[in-house]
Amino acid sequence: MAILKFRVYLEEDDAVYRDIVIKHTQSFADLHFAILKAYEFDNKHQATFFRSNDNWQRGREISFEKYDKNYVAPPLIMVETLIGSEIRDTNQKFVYLYDFDKSWSFLVELINVSKEENPKITYPSMTRAEGIGPQQYGTKSLLGNKFADIEEKYDLADAAEGFGKEGEGAEEDDEEKESEESFGEEGGTEEDF
Repeated sequence: MAILKFRVYLEEDDAVYRDIVIKHTQSFADLHFAILKAYEFDNKHQATFFRSNDNWQRGREISFEKYDKNYVAPPLIMVETLIGSEIRDTNQKFVYLYDFDKSWSFLVELINVSKEENPKITYPSMTRAEGIGPQQYGTKSLLGNKFADIEEKYDLADAAEGFGKEGEGAEEDDEEKESEESFGEEGGTEEDF
């Protein structure tokens, strides 16, 4: 049984992507749900795939259901269409559109074909995530709860005030401490001055 690995890029930013492994006998509906889960999107909107070429031109449509719009040719339906039946070459590409109003566009590229199935993986499955995915409903919280992970990774809490102990301010602090220490060592009091 062939295991297909797809890299699913966000069209606006190819540094943001998810790798998804799926069996060639699974349907496009399975891939559709895997992409939504990988990008943390809900399943409330219309969706469709287009078979594509190296230039990302849209070809035959594979739709979640038949929508009320004009089609060049009747679409294939995701639940009825196996992924393996639409693979034409070893670097097959698809364009995935989700939520036709917001027009979320993803570029789906076949990057690997393996004959060995991993018994520890439930297919389809996300195997790699790069970049912070977009918020489905606006930018109210651009980073959301992921900010804590970034803060910890880069240790942003220590630099909260924006100044460290290096540089001009550090020398002045050291001089002040030395003068305070020498004041106490000479045995003088405030009254002596």
